[in-house]
Amino acid sequence: MRNSSRVVILVVVVGALLTLTHGFWEGKLLGIFSVLISCSVVFIAFVISLENRQPAQTIAWLAVLGSFPLVGFLFYLLFGRNYWQQRRFKRKADFDEAVLLRFQEPSPFAVERLPMAPHQQPLLRLAYRIGQHPVSLASQTAVLTNGDETFAAIFAELEKAAHHIHLEYYIVRHDEIGQQLKRLLIKKARQGVRIRFLYDAVGSWKLSSDYIEELRAAGVEMIPFSPVRLPFLSNQINFRNHRKIIVIDGSVGFVGGLNIGDEYLGKNEYFGFWRDTHLVIRGEAVRTLQLIFLQDWYYMTGERLLTPDYLSPPLIDEEGQGGVQLIAGGPDQKWEVIKQLYFAMITSAKQSIWVASPYFVPDEDILTALKVAALSGIDVRLLAPKRPDKKIVFYASRSYFPELLEAGVKIYEYEKGFLHSKVIVVDGELASIGTANMDMRSFHLNFEVNAFLYYTDSIQKLVQDFLEDFRHATVLDYEQFQRRPFRVRLAESVSRLLSPLL
Repeated sequence: MRNSSRVVILVVVVGALLTLTHGFWEGKLLGIFSVLISCSVVFIAFVISLENRQPAQTIAWLAVLGSFPLVGFLFYLLFGRNYWQQRRFKRKADFDEAVLLRFQEPSPFAVERLPMAPHQQPLLRLAYRIGQHPVSLASQTAVLTNGDETFAAIFAELEKAAHHIHLEYYIVRHDEIGQQLKRLLIKKARQGVRIRFLYDAVGSWKLSSDYIEELRAAGVEMIPFSPVRLPFLSNQINFRNHRKIIVIDGSVGFVGGLNIGDEYLGKNEYFGFWRDTHLVIRGEAVRTLQLIFLQDWYYMTGERLLTPDYLSPPLIDEEGQGGVQLIAGGPDQKWEVIKQLYFAMITSAKQSIWVASPYFVPDEDILTALKVAALSGIDVRLLAPKRPDKKIVFYASRSYFPELLEAGVKIYEYEKGFLHSKVIVVDGELASIGTANMDMRSFHLNFEVNAFLYYTDSIQKLVQDFLEDFRHATVLDYEQFQRRPFRVRLAESVSRLLSPLL
């Protein structure tokens, strides 16, 4: 369930309870209740101040607590508890670090083979230090454009599976493409292929129980990621697994923006054409993608699968392949890995920064980096959807457009359908493609995974896709955008105020 829907329902429920029990709360009991809430609000405000959050985030929380003590108190229980977040994921973080130290062997091919300019070297060092995954020069990648090409490639590789299939998805639907996947997985399970399927309990909350039971009956291990028992009393619902991963026989992997659903094939009447980007990986880098899956699997099941059967991908040594680095980000990590690497990519640019993101809600660091780059004469372009998916996020995104346009950022609104690609290309030499949007949820709350590409042939395919997308987009004009109606400006401002609370 979306955060906005939960908030509305929560406020309605609390309001109804207070109205129905109006007489009960009169007198001394109401006074005691008020004192308890006030003490709780003061205590929470003290804790938030000590956590040294970003100033905008701290001020936003204090404003909500001061203006609406009861609602603010409940909001904090659901969304704001950094301490419990850190405790909940500490076991996962400790295990992940131990696994990486043990199994992430350096590539046999020296990174010096990459034609990285001196100003790009810090990005490599940063990615390894905070992401802890090595760059592979013994891997091959290919960009998959949109649903038809992506699902065709996925099903072709699934048919070849002989030992195991690992899947990890945020959204799985029991529609036409979901049923096709189910039939193929059942077929492969009956052939003796070991299949493990990790699906997010919130992202896939509409998934039919019959769908799950059919797969389990056939021998597929279906495990929900982080089920939520009490949605309105736990902020666990806020930390979701947004990853989209497939690993087949440890030698081929898929990662990118597409979940399992008919809308990703353009079959949704509202969205129409669905513009998305995925990536297929072969060779050494598949080991990293496999490790990310196995770490998540262990977190939910306690099953350790760190054996050569799963972690011995074939190496591909061909000239011109470039470097590939799989990076996982999430609330279990000390550093905001994806955000820091986005920032480093942006600040390394000398010529161009092209960004595609369906949900653009940057924090102050990313926003400033983009504006400074544009003001410096770098070709900064943002490709965003013209049609809203989630209205609060859509209006929050547009609230940043005026200052970006004023700084010289070219903003393209995609008109052919819905844009869902999550891609960054810098100078036509570096790129990121994966599951992370350029928004605060991907930076702070979700479990994400991105492939960072260095001088690979796939980057040129991403550039060509960008050029094609620009043909189906409208470039915003600053003066014209400033004349949008007051009601739209108000919606943008209110939506933006909610951003630091995520």
